Amino acid sequence: MNAPTRTEERRSPADVRARVEAVPDPELPMIGLGDLGVVHSVAPGADGVLEVEITPTFLGCPALPAITAAVQEVLAACGHPDGRVRTVLSPPWTTDRITPAGRERLAAHGIAPPVPAAPAAPGGPVPVELGGVPCPHCGSRATRPHSTFGATRCQSVRRCTACRETFPHLTAL
Repeated sequence: MNAPTRTEERRSPADVRARVEAVPDPELPMIGLGDLGVVHSVAPGADGVLEVEITPTFLGCPALPAITAAVQEVLAACGHPDGRVRTVLSPPWTTDRITPAGRERLAAHGIAPPVPAAPAAPGGPVPVELGGVPCPHCGSRATRPHSTFGATRCQSVRRCTACRETFPHLTAL
């Protein structure tokens, strides 16, 4: 990632947020932190110092130090060298936070995004998704688990029985 250009002018929290959301995820560089849904808030703290709150995809995420450093660079480049990056765990991150654009980028790079959970009707039955995870190569739902372990902690590997390709699947949390 290219280092942002430093500025003396303090950018607004909205501008900082847009720039932080554009930072690519270290493990999934085709998707920005905003589309991944890990940016919780960007606002001045009680002492007036700008704080960026991020929610990791899971506890112990190995990409968290790299994400924190990249966000700190954005803060400095936006005129907030004293800005803070805080990790928040509540509410926890879920794959439902991935934006539709983020899901499209993942699929375009051969990673099956999790299917968003269907909302349950109040007092009604819980919706159940039948069929496999759609294959990012051919679109078939004739897929099955191949390995519970993928390239990262939040991925598993699936195999499509239609086109016979294996592919990573971002595991729903």
